Amino acid sequence: MIESHTLITVRYAETDMMGIVYHGNYLPWFEVGRTTLLKECGFPYRDLEAQGYMLPVIEVGVKYQRPARYDDELTIITRLKERPALRIHLEYEVRRGEELLVTGFTTHAFINKSGEPVRPPAALTARMKELFAKT
Repeated sequence: MIESHTLITVRYAETDMMGIVYHGNYLPWFEVGRTTLLKECGFPYRDLEAQGYMLPVIEVGVKYQRPARYDDELTIITRLKERPALRIHLEYEVRRGEELLVTGFTTHAFINKSGEPVRPPAALTARMKELFAKT
């Protein structure tokens, strides 16, 4: 398993009039976690796109347990539990300190610029094999 931690502070624009984070704002935070994890593994999303790979979301799920509020300092924990093949499945936790607020997941397909499913780059596959062997 590979895990990444990303810190964010809730901005006023991400909340409603009660100061509670709007539910749709968690998905961009998942994206921040995902792109951070890939970058930490040596595969910035920008580089994947430059090589002709894209990772559209094909499935998403979110479970809200407690609200985040304006100015909260949050940690987005992103986990990759299985090596990617044609798809990559990531799991997320949003925490305020030790308190679990939200869990979720996204599943992405590897596609080329024509929208056709493809295998991930050989370098990514090799790096994931290496990283998973260490865990």
